Amino acid sequence: MTSPLGFVVTGGTGALGQAVVAALVERGARVAVPYRSPREWDALRAARPGAPVWGAPADVSDPAAVRAFLEAAVGFLGRLDGVAAIAGAYAGSGSFEKAPESEWSSMMSANLGTLHAVCRAALPRLLEHGGSVVTVASRLALEGGAGSAAYAVSKAGVVALTRVLALENETRGVRFNCVLPGTIDTPANRKAMPKADTSRWTPPASIARVIAFLLLPESSAVNGAFVPVSGH
Repeated sequence: MTSPLGFVVTGGTGALGQAVVAALVERGARVAVPYRSPREWDALRAARPGAPVWGAPADVSDPAAVRAFLEAAVGFLGRLDGVAAIAGAYAGSGSFEKAPESEWSSMMSANLGTLHAVCRAALPRLLEHGGSVVTVASRLALEGGAGSAAYAVSKAGVVALTRVLALENETRGVRFNCVLPGTIDTPANRKAMPKADTSRWTPPASIARVIAFLLLPESSAVNGAFVPVSGH
């Protein structure tokens, strides 16, 4: 009998992350989730009682913490078949010269630093059997975003790092692909933008299905792809 595939989902307690966890579990996979908020972890478990989902507290911007989490996660998963690198954050405080200096470093850490730490920790495990990594950038990484320079540049870094890793690993059995969402229809975004036209926003489940496809073996011919996911 074939063992279930095993995946790590960073940012798995967030709105998009929870949708990715659900999509993978529905496809028969086992999932490990690092978390920082026990309350959010409890909510994830409550939404999926009995599902093969394991979690442990970890700061995914800390390379040592990510390595420790990955080793423990493999104990639950059996082996690592892929990573959905969703952990990140948004800030946009105004024009480049007016935004606080701290916003630059916080966006680089939250969006690019976390991806760097996760890929460095996961790649040795993925090279053992082959696998897939899906990163999450943003439409703003390509278009730019007035008033959110630090965020747009950090997500452009995600695009660049994904491209480099796809090239470096294309003959080693590990694939790297990226999705580029527009505005995601989450409770947090609805609260932050109460007057926005949400009809053009993308539901998390729609993006999650694309991420799950790119993680699973059925997408084995796809490497180095950058997929817009801003439909609705």
